[in-house]
Amino acid sequence: MRKVEVCSYNEKWPLMFAEEVEKLKLIFENEIIYIHHIGSTSVQGLKAKPIIDIMPVVKDIDLIDKYNKEMQAIGYEPKGENGIPKRRYFQKGGNNRSHHVHIYQVGSYEIERHLAFRDYLRNHQDVKNSYGDLKEKLSQQFPNDIESYINGKASLVQDIEEKALDWYKKLEIIQ
Repeated sequence: MRKVEVCSYNEKWPLMFAEEVEKLKLIFENEIIYIHHIGSTSVQGLKAKPIIDIMPVVKDIDLIDKYNKEMQAIGYEPKGENGIPKRRYFQKGGNNRSHHVHIYQVGSYEIERHLAFRDYLRNHQDVKNSYGDLKEKLSQQFPNDIESYINGKASLVQDIEEKALDWYKKLEIIQ
């Protein structure tokens, strides 16, 4: 059973991300355009499940499945699209997950959605704190029920995501 654990921000998370990026670059080489640190561990000071979320952006998503064996060799379980069309998803660590890799093709809407959410939390301290507090409360309320934990934060996540996308689009216009 997967335990729901939310902890204080760990200064080692960016280093864990950087170490994994080097491994991914060796596997995917020229397929990768960018690699982003996303999710709660990418937001300094945010309480989070201690799982590093990594988002490589690639030229052609349809070529990624051919790298499944190499990903397995470094501890990842290939999960295919895992519910999101045109994504390739990998998990590392089984029930004690340490990393998630979400691969999208350049131009995917999902890329902007993830980056907007991350950057909005990085720039809105009050929202970041409210989100972290809710996650901590839900992890204590549902320590052995990941579905209830996810459902408990869904409304706030949707609200933040909508505001984040509006904010992000305004930033793009300014730049």
